[in-house]
Amino acid sequence: MTTNSVDLDQLSINTIRLLSVDAVQKANSGHPGLPLGAAPMAYVLWSRFLRFNPNDPHWPDRDRFVLSAGHGSALLYSLLHLYGYDLSLNDLKHFRQLHSKTPGHPESNLTPGVEVTTGPLGQGFANGVGMAMAEAFLAATYNQEGHTVMDHYTYAIVSDGDLMEGIASEAASLAGHLKLGKLIYLYDDNLISLDGPTELAFTEDRMARFEAYGWHTQHVSDGNNLDAIDTAIRLAQAETERPSIIAVRTIIGYGSPQEGTSKVHGSPLGEENVRKTKEFFGWDPDKSFVIPAEVKEYLLEAGKRGAELQADWKKRFDDYKKKFADKAGDFSRSFAGKLPTDWEADLPQFTPEDGPLATRQASGKALEALKKRVPFLFGGSADLASSNEMPTKGDVSFQPGHFENSNIWFGVREHAMGAALNGMAQHGGVHPYGGTFLNFSDYMRGAIRLTALAESSVTFVFTHDSIGLGEDGPTHQPVEQFVSLRTIPNVIVLRPADANETIEAWRVAMKQPKTPVLLLLSVRNYQFLTKPNMVQRGVLRKVPISSVNVKEYLSLF
Repeated sequence: MTTNSVDLDQLSINTIRLLSVDAVQKANSGHPGLPLGAAPMAYVLWSRFLRFNPNDPHWPDRDRFVLSAGHGSALLYSLLHLYGYDLSLNDLKHFRQLHSKTPGHPESNLTPGVEVTTGPLGQGFANGVGMAMAEAFLAATYNQEGHTVMDHYTYAIVSDGDLMEGIASEAASLAGHLKLGKLIYLYDDNLISLDGPTELAFTEDRMARFEAYGWHTQHVSDGNNLDAIDTAIRLAQAETERPSIIAVRTIIGYGSPQEGTSKVHGSPLGEENVRKTKEFFGWDPDKSFVIPAEVKEYLLEAGKRGAELQADWKKRFDDYKKKFADKAGDFSRSFAGKLPTDWEADLPQFTPEDGPLATRQASGKALEALKKRVPFLFGGSADLASSNEMPTKGDVSFQPGHFENSNIWFGVREHAMGAALNGMAQHGGVHPYGGTFLNFSDYMRGAIRLTALAESSVTFVFTHDSIGLGEDGPTHQPVEQFVSLRTIPNVIVLRPADANETIEAWRVAMKQPKTPVLLLLSVRNYQFLTKPNMVQRGVLRKVPISSVNVKEYLSLF
């Protein structure tokens, strides 16, 4: 094979495609259609635009890439291997196997280079919005004239299924309002979903919808046209006032005998079709997991450039530390998941003389105290700030032109709020929180579950607990949510009994490095019941109910 630049581009793309096909076929499970169709846009993005260092996947100022269409995980794993991340060819050969680093859908706490756990459609779309919000807030907070420490893009590949989900509409509306100009999505517009053609259920003008949301939209008519994809991404970068989505018309399963059909969406091609697909691309049908030497060397260049960019960033950050020591300290602590030494100094302690107090009111006082000491506490409410007792006084909200402000108006978008908070936590540099009524936790349950799976440190504030809220009636009385939420693995659900327990619950929430904490809070006033630190003792022990004997249980108190 010749190795001029055009041939090397195509050889690299086909390597990505066929590694993915081989991984799916070896597992006899997976989704080969998306990698075959979307590999060219992924290649252009990763080789020409994405700023990353595979030797340090957590460099704070890297670009973020989200595969929202997480069923196409074989594509992402092929990219991570070829571009130099700690993911071996043997890992690709164990695709979708138990205990492997290449599970069926990407998991950020498992695979180096995976930014956030995706799979349920629409979640990654909203995660990316949260990441872009975090970048905007951190840039406005820390960048100084002549000293830029936060300046990167958030990219994603999204699918028809993502755009059909309601959470994506919520998130897109919010992103358009906020004018998140550094958010760029590539839409794999292949006209096919799992059950068949999208014309069966999804026929609106998608780009007109996104224009109405306030997005910059483009079309690329041929998903194999690298120059057209390159130009579209550059135009999206040049649009600083709006988030961008590029509809790239691809052919699902391109090059396979089943291309353009739903048959290639979620099933292996089969041995004979794999052979025919390799023959279509001019590859040896008798060989699997082939990586040409020139491709291996060429694709590592993007990571080497990223390492140089990070080295330059580090020099600039060292200079920044000399001139803005306090800000640099907060920046470093926030990305390390550490709190300022005095973070709890202003937390109140109540006495019976203070009178009865609703736990939502105590939570509001705790949050106000924390925000004075923790500059990277970032969040808000789904249009219920006054009811959730979220801080609003004296602080302009996070809005276009005011990205330095830490109070977010999410609007009535509970599900998008939950997923955006997850994206913020996975981005790093902020401790996100969000509030709504406990009843509406059902609307955001998918996001809560993914936040737990991603091991994200997020605080969810749910007020108006149980039947005690009174006059709103049974539609707003969440009598079963408490038990239901506690069944989600890797969440801490705290239901404080009085104001002091609420303060302790916030202490717990602030110190969890890999676990979301859900605070369930009352509307009605409660008398004071608890001794100091009881919440801390109960959470830290984490004794399973099934194994507790009476003596051990009583020792907690």
